[in-house]
Amino acid sequence: MEEIKSFAPIVLFVYNRPAHSLKTLEALNLNDYAADSKLYIYADGPKAQSTPETVKAIEETRKVIKQKQWCKEVVIIEAEVNKGLADSIVEGVSRVVNEHGKVIVLEDDIVTTKGFLKYMNDALTVYEQEEKVMHISGYLYPAKINDEQKGDTFFINTFSCWGWATWARAWKFYNPNVDDHLSKLNYRAAIKKFNIEGHADYYNQLVLNKKKTIYTWAVKWYASWLFQNGFSLFPRKSLVLNIGYDNSGVHSAGKDIYVNEIADYIEVKKQPIVENFVARKAIDTFYHENNPLVKTALFNFKIKIIVFLKKAGIFYKLRDIYRKLSK
Repeated sequence: MEEIKSFAPIVLFVYNRPAHSLKTLEALNLNDYAADSKLYIYADGPKAQSTPETVKAIEETRKVIKQKQWCKEVVIIEAEVNKGLADSIVEGVSRVVNEHGKVIVLEDDIVTTKGFLKYMNDALTVYEQEEKVMHISGYLYPAKINDEQKGDTFFINTFSCWGWATWARAWKFYNPNVDDHLSKLNYRAAIKKFNIEGHADYYNQLVLNKKKTIYTWAVKWYASWLFQNGFSLFPRKSLVLNIGYDNSGVHSAGKDIYVNEIADYIEVKKQPIVENFVARKAIDTFYHENNPLVKTALFNFKIKIIVFLKKAGIFYKLRDIYRKLSK
């Protein structure tokens, strides 16, 4: 393990969830390296049409972040008006990473284990000079990975933004232009790869951003480093827990299918910079089994096939043959 010469600053984004923010900060404060780290907290402001309840929640959140000295040094940046999560993150990450050369990023619903900062700082140190490594993830999808590979970390060319880190050398490639990314995804094989092996909905997220149906940053960051032939490091077990699946946030609705086994510590030893295809396939299987958008698309496709076969007059014949063969 290379010696950590300087601890990476942490940047935390909060808005109007005081209870979530408190849990996130309390967990961060218990981290082994919290007493050595600088913490930037970006508190977004109210929207023009904010209700009194939302304004009160924003005020309560700002009281929470000032409750104590969560890390060695705390810098609070309070926005007067609402910037939105995407713009807040891009602006905050850009400022901090360009000043310090590296950054660890959290949102207000990410509860970390006590070894999270150690893992992040170790990974940022070990791979600092490796230009191909561009993203460090603190979370691993709850996929069934049966690889007996030695070591607690591996590379997968996908991403997670639930507790992550990067360097200025990688963040300089961040490109918010959706058209640039879509231009590189102009054939089926490229789209399939971008969607892990075809079952995630990352490509659709880019399309929705282009249509202005959604406005997000994470999928653009994923595309930015992936198209630079970058790699993302993952831990074998997660060092974070997302507590936001309670309809309290912008993108936090529905059943939490993403909870994975948690570890207090993950050792970082330098690995060959090659993708772990066993893990990649396992994550694709997880998406295939759980992604509601994919399930809906497959269901609609099946309906279209059935309608076509009925119009052709062969649906019931094929069904009878299938039933006989299945006996």
